[in-house]
Formats: sequence, structure tokens, C-alpha cells
Amino acid sequence: MTDQPAGSRLVALCDVAEVTEDTPAQVDHDGEVYAVFAHDGAYYVTQDLCTHGPGNLSEGYVEGCEVECPFHQGKFNFITGAPTAPPCTDALRVWAVTVQDGKICIDPAQA
Repeated sequence: MTDQPAGSRLVALCDVAEVTEDTPAQVDHDGEVYAVFAHDGAYYVTQDLCTHGPGNLSEGYVEGCEVECPFHQGKFNFITGAPTAPPCTDALRVWAVTVQDGKICIDPAQA
């Protein structure tokens, strides 16, 4: 278990077994839709909706630490949220991940 800052509220999004390096997971929690990625033994969470259009990144093509939006083929680094290929210019929102008891957890209120 990882120490959490005071006031943090971790929620479990999914089991680690639901995510592979080739297949991200889409998770809807309290009206927010997240994309959950795996890379080199670590897990990452971003907003699922592309910042450029209506594409769901959880349905995108993953190569290394990048995901390609299935709507317009723009790319993002899912670790940092930074856009890496046009037409994407706005970064994704990302959350710090904690793995507890085999579950991928985040604090949804994290800025």
C-alpha cells in the first residue's frame, strides 16, 4: 500500500488483470470516463475522451507509451498526457495511480 496525502480519496477503477500493454481499459466512475493503460509493469490513467475530438482513447492503438486516437489519428503520451502528434495540441488530464490489492486506484479529485 502507498501512503496517501491527507484528504485523498482513492477509488478502485479496475483489476490489474483487466489491462494489458496492448489493450487499455475504459472505466466509467461517477460520470467520469477514464482510460487505463499498462506499460513496462506500471499503470497509467488519463481521461478517455480525446482533447481534439470525439475519440475514446481506450479504443485507440497503443505503441510504447503512446496512444493513437481512433477518430483522427492524433497521438498522446499517456504517461504525461502530452500530445505527440497533430492534430492534438491540448494535453490530457492524468491521474497518479496506486495499486492496492490488485486494483488500479486513483484519487478522482487530484488536480
